[in-house]
Amino acid sequence: MVSNFYVEFGADANGVTSLQRVPVMYGDPSRQAAQILRNNSENTLNTVPAMAVYITALSYDQTRLRDPSLVQSMQIRQREFDPVTGTYGENQGEAYTVERLMPSPYKLTLKMDIWTSNTEQKLQLIEQLSALFNPALEVQSTDNYIDWTSLSYAIMTEMTWTSRNIPTSGEEPIDISSMTFELPIWLSTSVKVKKMGVIQTVITNFQDLQSLQSLGQQIVSVLNYGVLMTSGTNSFTPYYTLKLLKPQDIVTNNDIELDVNTTVKNAWSNLLDEYGKFISGSSQIRLSQPNGSEIIGTVATHPTDPGLLLYTPFPDTLPANTLPPINAIIDPHTVDVNSYLASPNTGTQYLIINSIGSFSNSQGAVGWRGHDGQDLVANENDIIRYNGTHWSVIFDSQTVNVLNYVTNLTTGIQYKWQNNSWTKSYDGVYRAGEWMLSI
Repeated sequence: MVSNFYVEFGADANGVTSLQRVPVMYGDPSRQAAQILRNNSENTLNTVPAMAVYITALSYDQTRLRDPSLVQSMQIRQREFDPVTGTYGENQGEAYTVERLMPSPYKLTLKMDIWTSNTEQKLQLIEQLSALFNPALEVQSTDNYIDWTSLSYAIMTEMTWTSRNIPTSGEEPIDISSMTFELPIWLSTSVKVKKMGVIQTVITNFQDLQSLQSLGQQIVSVLNYGVLMTSGTNSFTPYYTLKLLKPQDIVTNNDIELDVNTTVKNAWSNLLDEYGKFISGSSQIRLSQPNGSEIIGTVATHPTDPGLLLYTPFPDTLPANTLPPINAIIDPHTVDVNSYLASPNTGTQYLIINSIGSFSNSQGAVGWRGHDGQDLVANENDIIRYNGTHWSVIFDSQTVNVLNYVTNLTTGIQYKWQNNSWTKSYDGVYRAGEWMLSI
């Protein structure tokens, strides 16, 4: 506040005047530091001109008291920061919520002594300083955006012209002129900084106020986006992708999915940029399952398609198998006998996609006849097992109507039995309210 002031000295032999910057120091040093500055000698003379500033009072200012229990929240969105180059980019970075507590008001009183060797120096400094406080000088303590106490002002309340007594009895002591300032300040506690999440679902409970009976629950996702999950295999290793679907991309009728428009590509970046810093390979997506559980996995950007995300589910969140794993999914009418039926191991299981055999037919399929002569009779979607002598049905699709899970050992893909059909366990459309994004 009082730095970078100068005094002018008289002209030299060439008529050139010189300027000397007046140093400012904190005028209440420790005894040890002061002794060092005097070179451990009482004979060291103080250098002038100089200014010394020190605190004389700190008092509670009740006139500026506000609600002490106030907590103010603000949302901050940073620009994208590259830790490698140490520079900020043009995209949006992390998002945070900052909770600030009401600070305590105080009045700080400062005193500044102006040390000069003559009246000319004192007049020059007072002329420069006094013009600033008319009536006050605004002070900004920091450029921190979230610091609501950074702005204040300084008022000069008193001035002492000199500290000398006249007459001086022949001695010429250093002249000290003093200025007293008051600053309204705030003492703040620490703020609470939280990384912002995203409102993933809004759950509304409906209740009859007269009978206090629940009338149901409605779940709505922000923007009503859906996702289409598809799976595949790469060298017998399963992989999964997520496609973003707008509400109009999903055609439904009585809650039964009819069609999904997969020709339109909705870029994931348009949605992710709305909610903060997406970290490829670290951000997560949760998929609600029919049994009430959730599949949780990390998502990463697709190398070539901006409309897809690569999805890697956590194994411990996948639905547990309710049936022993199958060796393959086959068509019993066209199966390669040499590959599948030549000499199957005991316990081999297949899921069949067509019916085989008939109880009214005395001669069954030769390839499915057991060593004991027993023929195989099975329906479409049944699971059959070889017990060492013949094939038998261990999952009857005609009688089972509860949710079941089974894994195909050949591809590693899990399937579920629901609504009298086999589908991939977590493939398919997840409508608004059935999936959640965690940035």
